[in-house]
Order: sequence, then C-alpha cells, then structure tokens
Amino acid sequence: MDTPKYKRVVLKLSGEALAGTDGFGINPGVVNSISAQVKEVVELGVEVAIVVGGGNIWRGKLGSEMGMDRAAADYMGMLATVMNSLSLQDSLENIGVATRVQTSIDMRQIAEPYIRRKAIRHLEKGRVVIFAGGTGNPYFSTDTTAALRAAEIEADVILMAKNNVDGVYNADPKLDANAVKYEELSYLDVIKEGLQVMDSTASSLSMDNDIPLIVFSFEEKDNNVKRVILGEKIGTTVRGK
Repeated sequence: MDTPKYKRVVLKLSGEALAGTDGFGINPGVVNSISAQVKEVVELGVEVAIVVGGGNIWRGKLGSEMGMDRAAADYMGMLATVMNSLSLQDSLENIGVATRVQTSIDMRQIAEPYIRRKAIRHLEKGRVVIFAGGTGNPYFSTDTTAALRAAEIEADVILMAKNNVDGVYNADPKLDANAVKYEELSYLDVIKEGLQVMDSTASSLSMDNDIPLIVFSFEEKDNNVKRVILGEKIGTTVRGK
C-alpha cells in the first residue's frame, strides 16, 4: 500500500492553471482534472488545503500598472480567487470529496469566514479546505497566502504546482537552452539570487517557519501531485536556511 510522506499539505495552484491552454477564464475540463488528482491524494489519508490564485481572471499588479488604485486592484484579484475556489469546490464535491471554502474577506452567503481552528478541524475530518481571498489585505500575493496558511495550520510542506515548468532554474528554460535546474535550494538562495519561485515575503515567511517547498510541474498524465506526496524526488525542493 502506498504510504504518503506528508500528513498535511498546502497545495498552491496558480489561477492560470485553471485556465489550461485557454489562457483566460476557467476551463471545466482542467478543473476536473485537478480535482481527480486531489481526490487520489485525499484517499491516501493526506489532509489537503488548497490556495489558488486569480490570474486567469484578474491580476492586481496589471490593474495597478494601468493606473488603478493598487488596493482596489488587489481587492479585485482577491475576488477572482474566490470565483476560482468555488469552481474547484463544485468540481471536488461532484466526485465525492467533501470540501469547504474559507474566505479571508467575509462573504457568508457563499463561503465560511477563515477561522484557523475550524480549518484544522475540517482537515482532521478529511475535508479539503480551500483558502480564498488571499490574506484579506492588498499588497500581498497568493504565494504569501500559501506560506501564511501553511504556518497557521502547521502543514508539513507547501506543494507549488507550476504550468509547463518542472522545477526551479537559474534562468528561464523557455528562453535559455543552457538554463540549469536546481534539485535543492535554500530560501536564502532564492532570495539572494532573485529566483522567481515565490515573492520575497512568502519566501521569508516560509524560511522563518521552516516549511519546505516543493516546486514541480502540474501535468495530468504524470500524476505528479501523488508522486510528490509519496516522496518521489521530482521538481525542486526549497528548505530552511
């Protein structure tokens, strides 16, 4: 029987992951594929929390660059993450996975407010918890949300699923044929070298709380989420100092 290496994980998905090849919006087929992979992990007895971005619908940074007030643009991005989270919740529940969405911005008609102890209780009962709405504050990314929630719920690891990239490189592998992939890094390396893994706030938070990060390619055919959970060496692992 497969024995998972981790008991409680935070899965970080980009909003773009939900768009698939469409590049924008929510692709139901892609969302269903993600849900099927999450279900396999849940059936191993792993407690799964998910943080999803909103870049497939709206990017606060882009709005700010267009002249919008930064806080207003970021709040719009937070609402985009809620839309993605509800889509993922519906898909998971359609295949029999009990799921709760918790939002950092109060909207009780559609989701629970984020309460740490309640989130942990849901996880203990085998429910997938999706954290929506970012941190609830502008100027913070969903990477930071993943690091913050992972620390709060005492997750064993953050799993960062990437589109079309199978780990961390010293340069963009799409532009540089000589780009070198790292097997393992420290958070200090990530910060010092300015590697595009997480933003510096998220990296510092993860480092301070000693939460490892695994960056890997999110490909349906490879079933990488389950492979990572089982301890297979894929992608890039970022650890401590």
